[in-house]
Parts: sequence; structure tokens; C-alpha cells
Amino acid sequence: MDPEIVQDGPGTCPICGMALEPMMPSLDDGENPELTDFRRRFWWSLPLSVATFLLAMLAMTPLLHALSPSLRVWIEFALATPVVLWAGWPFLQRWAQSIRNRSPNMWTLIGTGVLAAYGYSVVATVAPGLFPPSFQQHGHVGVYFEAAAVIISLTLLGQLMELRARAQTSAAIKALLGLAPKTARVLRDDGREEDVEIASLRPGDRLRVRPGEKVPVDGSVLEGRSSVDESMLTGEPVPVAKAVGDTVIGATLNGTGSLVIRAERLGDDSMLAQIVQLVAQAQRSRAPMQRMADKVAYWFVLAVLGVAVLTFFGWGLFGPDPSWTHAVLSAVAVLIIACPCALGLATPMTIMVATGRAAQHGVLFRDAEAIEALRTVDTLVVDKTGTLTEGRPAFREAIAVAGFNADQVQHWAASLDQGSEHPLAAAIVAEARARGQALATVHDFDSLTGLGVRGTVDGKALLLGNATLMREHGIALEPVQADADRLRRTAASVMYLGVDGTLAGIIAVADPIKASTAEAITQLHADGIRIVMA
Repeated sequence: MDPEIVQDGPGTCPICGMALEPMMPSLDDGENPELTDFRRRFWWSLPLSVATFLLAMLAMTPLLHALSPSLRVWIEFALATPVVLWAGWPFLQRWAQSIRNRSPNMWTLIGTGVLAAYGYSVVATVAPGLFPPSFQQHGHVGVYFEAAAVIISLTLLGQLMELRARAQTSAAIKALLGLAPKTARVLRDDGREEDVEIASLRPGDRLRVRPGEKVPVDGSVLEGRSSVDESMLTGEPVPVAKAVGDTVIGATLNGTGSLVIRAERLGDDSMLAQIVQLVAQAQRSRAPMQRMADKVAYWFVLAVLGVAVLTFFGWGLFGPDPSWTHAVLSAVAVLIIACPCALGLATPMTIMVATGRAAQHGVLFRDAEAIEALRTVDTLVVDKTGTLTEGRPAFREAIAVAGFNADQVQHWAASLDQGSEHPLAAAIVAEARARGQALATVHDFDSLTGLGVRGTVDGKALLLGNATLMREHGIALEPVQADADRLRRTAASVMYLGVDGTLAGIIAVADPIKASTAEAITQLHADGIRIVMA
């Protein structure tokens, strides 16, 4: 499919004859009908082609001596005809279109070769008397039904693989589209709140985002404070604090606070839509190698057709008698041998398979040229969280100051964090449950966006959070500063626990390194790739 061909509605490419695809897949789209059609044609053609091939090959052995040659040829004709005329019909249509448009391509060669082999074989089967005796063995002429059938089945297989690769990329696009919420809660001027479809929103609309809801559109915060999980964009598991004036991105997940935002970028202007457009554009783009292959295939087709014509007239004018029969056989042989055109089949297939497989693993290419450029890459810039690490924080250590013990610090922190949805809090609570601890009840719990949490546990006023929270409440950090610095140097997140206005200790949570990271880095280094962590 040529990416420069754009039209309203479905159809076929006037250059290559392949079915046109939607520029932007929709969640409502089912399976690609062309993929469904080609899959059916392939599985019907495969056993018929195999049977035709085996008949032709076994005819050269004693195994089929009991079967008369003329009957065998008619059986091959019956088996190959539905393969060529039904299973191969889309390719014959593309062949005819390439002739009408005077645009020689792979389908010109495939169609010409298949029709030449099949047409010659039909004449040889139906009217063998048209051929001189020297071309007949036991009253029949050699046929090429197996070549025509096998070429059709192999071409169907290649097209099926390419369409499946495209479907994988489309599935990745649909998964991105599925991240966006379908409705938003609009605040009307009269104070009413109303749930409406995203498509009906306008820039400037005021929207309420309740705790645990997805942010409906890109915008900015007008009221409230909260933390927003932006991992779908950044891969970072730690929520980002949001307050008045901060920007929020559509499809990210709001935390425990309530926000009022102003809608700013909608529809195709949103960040999610731009990401989806990039993926769709990469699927349609063509790498430099693919463009070169198209040019080579164009001249290759013309060259093969030219050689076939020269072969025909060369044998017809200068060959031994019956010269024109030799001419037909030789020209057909040239077309059949050149027919599959590996260059035209392999190049687009490799691009599509690479794009589809990468999308399955969460790797999105800006365009097909980037895939080809990978061979020249000597430096890989990676993000730590979720790439080198698991992306799921885990409890590492609890350290107590004099007058407290580490188990007590860990238990208080876990009890307090029961009311928090923060990933760091979840790691602390998970550790307590893994130890079989019975967590205490929390009273007066409050999540302090960008700072930490506070509440009352067992009658004690607890604060758990960063250094800023401790300083705001006059809690000195010097007793644990050395330990906190040591833990931070190991990439751990450090939280301070205050009890009744006194520092009790610190909690360290870290994102574990993936088990596969060391092996992957070793392999990349062995391949000469320099790794930089951003």
C-alpha cells in the first residue's frame, strides 16, 4: 500500500492494488476484513496446492505408475483451478489494475507468471494435439499447474503475514485509544454538574475530576490539590503532585484529591491523540530501503517482462523446430522462475513485522526510517524506572532513632499508609502484610499532596512524608540524616516518620532492578552499544 494515496472511504490502492487502511483505527473497528478474507483463501488453497505439487512430483517416481498420465493431468487441473481463479483472484485483480494504470509492480510479475503457467497448462490439458509429437509423452504435454498453485499459496502466506503484522500495530493503537475516558463531568454556570460525552466538550469548559477517575482531557488545574498517576505516559510509578495552575494530561489517573480543571487541548490536539497519530503514521511510512526496493522492483519487473519477450521471439525466430512451441515454453519458464519476486515481498513484510512486534513490546517508532536507522545506533538512552527496574516500589528498610525500634517504626508507617493510594505507601503496607502484621486502625487520616500523610494511630499523632513536611512541623532530621543520604545514594526513596512531634525514624522504599536487566546490559555492551541512564 502506497502511503501517499489518500481517499474518503475504503477502496484499493491504484498503484499497488492493495486494500487501503483507515488513517486512524477506531475502537469500533473489528478485524481487518482483508485479513479475514486472505486467511480463508490461504487455508482453502494450501491443501489443494500441496496435493497438486505432490501429484506433479510423484509422477516422476514409480509410485503413480498405476495412474494414467492424462488422468493425473486432469486431476491437477481440477485441484489448481480453484487455487488460481478463486484463491488468487485478488492478485489477478491487482495484476489487471497494474496493467490498466501502466504501473508495473510485483503483482504484474506474479499475475503474468501465474496466468502464463496456468493458461499454457490448460491448453496442454484440453488440447494436447495442438503441440507437436516431440512435446508429448504418452499422449499428454508437460504442465505447470503445481507452479501456478504453489506461487498463489506462497504469495497468500506472505500477504497474510504482512496483514497480521499490521493488525498487531493497529491493536497497539486501539489499546492507546482505549486509555481515554468516554465521558467528563462538566460544571455548568448555574452550579449543576453534568456527565457529557468527550466529543461534546469545548476549550474553556470547567470539568470536575473526582478521586480515582481518569483525567478526561488535557488542561490546567483551577481548584483543588491531588496527585496524578502519569505512568501511562512517563512510565514513572510515583504520582505527580498537582495544584492550581499545574497542567494535567488526558487519560492519566487522578489520586485521592478532587480537582476542577479547565479543558484546553481536545480531540486531535491532545497529547494522547498525538501519540496515537505518531504510531499510525509510523505504520504507514516507508523506510529508505523500502523506497529503494520499490524502484528496484519496478525496473526488475520491466526487465523480466523484457527478457521473457526476447526469449519468446529468440526461440521463435532462431530456435529449432517446432520453434514457436519452444518459444512459448521458454518464455513461460522465465516468468515462472522470476515470479515470486522476493525483493518486493520481503522488504515491506520486514518493516511491518518489525513495527508490529515492537508495538507488542511497547516500543513505538516515529516512522519506518527509524527502524532502519537502528543498525547505526551506538548509544542507548534509557529511563531507570520501569525500564531497568520493575516499576513497582518495594519496602527495603526501616531505621529507628534512639527511643524507638525499627519494627515499631515499620508498623506505624504501614498502619498510617492503609488510607493512601500512593505506590510507595502500597509497598510499605504490602511488607507489613507479608510479615503477617495486624495493622492498627487509622483515625483522622489526611493525604497531603506533595508532602505525605498524617493521621492518628493508637492515640499517637503520626506524620509520614518528606523532609519538607517534617520541617513544617518543627521536627529535626539530623539524627537520621547520614542514614537517609546513604539510602538515597542506593536509589531508594526515603520517608520520615514523626510521632507526636518527634522524629521516630525513616522508611526506605526502592524500585527493584529487573532480573533481566544485567543480562540485557551485558548483551548491549557486547554489541558495542553505550548505555546512558537519563
